[in-house]
Amino acid sequence: MRIDIISVVPALMNSFFEHSICARAAKAGLVEVVFHDLHDFSEKKHKQVDDYPFGGGAGMVMAVEPLSKCIEFLKSERAYDEIIYFSPDGIVLKQGLVNQLSLGENLLFICGHYKGIDERIREKYVTKEISIGDYVLSGGELAAAVTADAIIRLIPGAIGDESSALTDSFQDGLLAPPVYTRPASFDGMDVPEVLLSGHEKKIEEWRHEQAVLRTQTRRPDLLD
Repeated sequence: MRIDIISVVPALMNSFFEHSICARAAKAGLVEVVFHDLHDFSEKKHKQVDDYPFGGGAGMVMAVEPLSKCIEFLKSERAYDEIIYFSPDGIVLKQGLVNQLSLGENLLFICGHYKGIDERIREKYVTKEISIGDYVLSGGELAAAVTADAIIRLIPGAIGDESSALTDSFQDGLLAPPVYTRPASFDGMDVPEVLLSGHEKKIEEWRHEQAVLRTQTRRPDLLD
């Protein structure tokens, strides 16, 4: 898989992709994440990529020309399964969508800044808009990193135990059950006996019951 990310400040994401699962997946050749500095596509003297909005109002808008030029350049090199813009208007990122995106070969992410991107970019190029929650960020870089991480960890071989990703929260519409590790007794609190029993079927039944109970208690909306 290849993920191209267009940003005004790509350096914000360098550290995120240089460590942990994302870095290991890249080193193994499972994914390639490439950053593109939008300033490189500006033809203005000072590499400006924003301008005042027509009609007035506070804030600036990402200009149409450099963004279009960047997208056209990238599209000339490969076909994209999705061109994604991170926006409060978008569908909320959930595991089902992440699963779908993880099956693609090439994804293009557009990170907004200022008051957003020129509407004509959205109309002409964007195939999917995604929001990671009902709040406002300074830019789309964090949303892009969150989305990329959720996708990359699903790529076969990205994590040591591939079955681990299949038992994460939300994969079956439920939150994950409680988990424990050694020691079996800590500060007067003991690990549930069933987890020490070695009885695989009973353990799976307990985990499912606990997942349902936790979801009912903490996120009943997932059961609607």
